[in-house]
Amino acid sequence: MTTVPFTMRVDADLKAAIEEEAARQDVSATQIATRAIRTHLNGQAAERVAIEEAIIEADKGRFISEEAFTAWVESWDTENELPMPKVE
Repeated sequence: MTTVPFTMRVDADLKAAIEEEAARQDVSATQIATRAIRTHLNGQAAERVAIEEAIIEADKGRFISEEAFTAWVESWDTENELPMPKVE
């Protein structure tokens, strides 16, 4: 893949952390920063797809009710923990 220059300013602590991680992995700081940016962008894209898919399902009337979800969350770490609610 062809690369192009990209310059950005970061604070001194972030720069040091990137350089320390690069030294640990025996790679360049640029590789660490590039991997971090790519991971972040991939995560954002996956989140967008999940939201779009959830909206499509909700528009079809398929969702977990707020009541069922709240009851499930409130049961966590109790003796009567509920199973994860199902889509209705």
